[in-house]
Amino acid sequence: MNAHASIDVPAVPASLDTVQDTFGSWWDGLGIDDASLRFRFETALVEIAANVIEHTRRSDVDQGRRFLLDLGTDGDDLVAVLSDNGMPVDIDLGEVTMADPEDEGGRGLALAIAALDRLEHTHQGGRNVWTLVCAR
Repeated sequence: MNAHASIDVPAVPASLDTVQDTFGSWWDGLGIDDASLRFRFETALVEIAANVIEHTRRSDVDQGRRFLLDLGTDGDDLVAVLSDNGMPVDIDLGEVTMADPEDEGGRGLALAIAALDRLEHTHQGGRNVWTLVCAR
């Protein structure tokens, strides 16, 4: 069982392909035959990664925006941790709501929250850290 995968990528749209490829290889290594679970977890992961790419800002432009993705298991839980080197994000996940149907964006966090068993955001060691958990 391939229980862990990790990447460090620039926070640019092209990195979403790398996130999905890494997730696919990791998932295949787990040997879990549950399409619904995979869809929920992968959808949430891609939504959060897309938000990191779109919304993170850096005060130190020279270093560039990057994020780390760690995929793993913790008992029966599937866990993804995304951490970026952007400026601290101040967000209350309890206040997130789904955007109106006519809005073009604003659904990512709401979709991720609906798909996951747990979504957490903290700021640790100068990084925004998103922890995504799906129970098997």
